[in-house]
Amino acid sequence: MSSNTPRQPIRDLRFFLTVPHSCSYLEGREATTLFLDPQQSPGVGVYDALTLLGFRRSGHHLYRPHCEGCSACVSVRIPVDDFAPSRTQRKLMHRNADVSEHVRPAVFDAEHYALYAHYIRTRHSDGDMYPPSEDQYRTFLTLDQDYAKLLELRLGDRLLAVSAFDQLEHGLSAIYTFFDPANPFERRSLGTYAVLSLVERARYLGLPYVYLGYWIQQCRKMAYKQSFRPLERLDGRHWRRLILD
Repeated sequence: MSSNTPRQPIRDLRFFLTVPHSCSYLEGREATTLFLDPQQSPGVGVYDALTLLGFRRSGHHLYRPHCEGCSACVSVRIPVDDFAPSRTQRKLMHRNADVSEHVRPAVFDAEHYALYAHYIRTRHSDGDMYPPSEDQYRTFLTLDQDYAKLLELRLGDRLLAVSAFDQLEHGLSAIYTFFDPANPFERRSLGTYAVLSLVERARYLGLPYVYLGYWIQQCRKMAYKQSFRPLERLDGRHWRRLILD
């Protein structure tokens, strides 16, 4: 995204609210989502600006939670220059020193899809993305935009993990990671290692942040995000250091 191109004002964009639906993260609650009109393609810089306001991307959609009476979803990001891996994370980086990394455009790849389908069937058979399908995968993780990327993690020729991310002006935004759930790779903690890889990539590119999406304190599946410290949270329109016990 070139900063020399005139920016499209956010006030000129159209946004819509979904009808209330079951929350994917907190049992017994309803959620409402605010999303950018899918017929309105955001101009240069708009995605960057919306990310600073807590928006995320899923496929072609930019969205954020907009739930009445609930603020459990908190946008979080890692400040790259201040991040220091924990002892456990340093061990993990050493354990995965034999893993190679390759960045590719976010286009459909049969090998990627096979790993995704196996991951969903094995790890998330009770979730919204089960059963997996090629159409679902394409809609969710492929996008014909220069900023949309896929990070491959390989051990020799074997594909271990794929992490979808976007490269923005002020950071990398982690979209989704799927990995080989086979027991021999469990000790590699590939989901966590993928985030560490994005932090190092952001550092190499001179980008100040890695955005991790939403963190919900009561949601066990999101607890891993607390291990990246320091962590910043979006409080209204301001990003502040997240204080954890």
